[in-house]
Amino acid sequence: MSATIRLKRFGTKKRPYYRIVVMDKQAPRDGKTIEEIGYYHPIEAEEKQIVFDEAKAKAWISKGAIVSDTVRRIFNKKNVTVK
Repeated sequence: MSATIRLKRFGTKKRPYYRIVVMDKQAPRDGKTIEEIGYYHPIEAEEKQIVFDEAKAKAWISKGAIVSDTVRRIFNKKNVTVK
């Protein structure tokens, strides 16, 4: 099983919000998650948009989890470096 850190979509039409989750690489976008490590609200104010547990993210990355491009950009906004 290969794990990835990616987004899981919630919300209504034109009002999305996302959870940053660790999932099996082949699971569907809104499928079963291994662990939720944060959330991303693109509609909220700038300081409330991104919340996640940096320690959990780094732990999963050290275990070999692959980070999606979108989540990598979100981490870079909060100055968290990933491979």
